[in-house]
Amino acid sequence: MDTVALTRSIKEKALEIGFDLVGISPVGPFPESLFFKEWLSEGFNGEMKYMERNSDRREDVRRVFPEARSVISCGLNYNTEYPYSINKVDKQRGWISRYAWGDDYHEVIKDRLSKLLGFIREVSPVEVKALIYVDTGPVLERVYGRYGGIGWIGKNTCLINQKIGSWIFIGEIITNLELNYDSPVPDRCGTCKRCIDACPTGALVKPYVLDSRLCISYLTIELKGKIPVELREKVGNNVFGCDICQDVCPWNRRAKSSRETSFLPRESLFNPELSSLSELTEEDFKKVFRKSPVKRAKRRGFIRNVLVAMGNSGNKRFIPHVKRLLKDADPLVRAHAVWALWKLEGKDALETIKGLLAKEHDPMVREEILNVMNQCL
Repeated sequence: MDTVALTRSIKEKALEIGFDLVGISPVGPFPESLFFKEWLSEGFNGEMKYMERNSDRREDVRRVFPEARSVISCGLNYNTEYPYSINKVDKQRGWISRYAWGDDYHEVIKDRLSKLLGFIREVSPVEVKALIYVDTGPVLERVYGRYGGIGWIGKNTCLINQKIGSWIFIGEIITNLELNYDSPVPDRCGTCKRCIDACPTGALVKPYVLDSRLCISYLTIELKGKIPVELREKVGNNVFGCDICQDVCPWNRRAKSSRETSFLPRESLFNPELSSLSELTEEDFKKVFRKSPVKRAKRRGFIRNVLVAMGNSGNKRFIPHVKRLLKDADPLVRAHAVWALWKLEGKDALETIKGLLAKEHDPMVREEILNVMNQCL
């Protein structure tokens, strides 16, 4: 089988397995590798230190796999027919990012990539050496997606495909095979900057540049400590991730729905009730979010986010739930419960919060109590 026939058969098999997009690129390096180093130097990765540790490998995958010659990028649409966060949804309820409504995409994509790699090994006339990555290795996935013709990197830094929009999970097979390469997709964002204008925290500091430290997805997933006070109101009702910069993108107006049923919302995860989420114990959290991307936040981070959303709601019916969490075993939760109570009760919360000060020994929680007391006074 020659290179042309092998390339064609790989693409046909990828679509047969269930991928929506497939493209092939050289291994690089590409100009975007230099941008990534500049991005890191600005500190835009925040607490995501793993990006710094593997920066040289991300710059050139051959430092991980010297025999690499081609990257097969496969994309899977995860859009559903459910409304976007900017549309007719209840703002008194929480919002979990669309990508996390169903099963963990890592396993879904990895399984299909493994099947594709098995096929490649069967039909290849030479020995196949390969690595599979799904958002877990030192790989600039969107860059390979762009050079493999899957889409362009938009001003919101998401990979956008002209036909199915930006609701795309991607994974790669990096191989020693010499294959036919696709052409890069031209940038079709034009003069549009709706994503930049819509971001509540100003995380898109300029076109194509995201300061993760300001991004709601980072604040509710990657950040392990307290959410900065000055950003909490801007987080709104987002309890895990954020979809705003994709929701407003014109290329998603006619985005097709995914054929993958495992990406449909699990029970009560679409626009979920905040009071129910606030009652999740450690055991409940592990059960509800088993094999779900949400488990990455852990219970302490997730309840922290729920408390911020409750505080932002202005709805006093959440007060009993917040007061119960003032006694939570985790200091991170208690600290955000103090803030949420103040947001809901204002100066009426002062006596309750003063009473906490004498009993609280954790420095983080005490700092939060003192800050709120100053606000009340």
